[in-house]
Amino acid sequence: MKKQFIIFTTAALMVLSLPVTVSAARNGFQTEAISNTEFEVIPRARRDVDGYWCAAADFARRTLGAGWQQRIYVLRGYGPSVTTGRKTAVQFTLKAPANVGQQSSVSVGFRPGDSMSVQGANGRCNRRFISR
Repeated sequence: MKKQFIIFTTAALMVLSLPVTVSAARNGFQTEAISNTEFEVIPRARRDVDGYWCAAADFARRTLGAGWQQRIYVLRGYGPSVTTGRKTAVQFTLKAPANVGQQSSVSVGFRPGDSMSVQGANGRCNRRFISR
């Protein structure tokens, strides 16, 4: 019994010591940090707008420690991922982009400067989506 405990403990410590580089976001999206305030959301299965915002809220809240009223801004719309090389990603930031006008509403796509609160983006997690 003692030998099994030692094996289990050793295995658990090895798993916990592995570096975590990818954040598996909810609803079929992956999130990757670009800096301490910028990150990108990369689709794996879903590609709907609500899913991107949901994943952004999840990452901002859980990984970056953002509060519910903190705003999430689109830094760059659809484009290649700078962290994974995947074809499509959307970049977000917790700081208002300096070079674009701020939009308090969200467009159909993703325009730099579009924003919503973490709470508002999180509210999109429970919406039903139509897959393409």
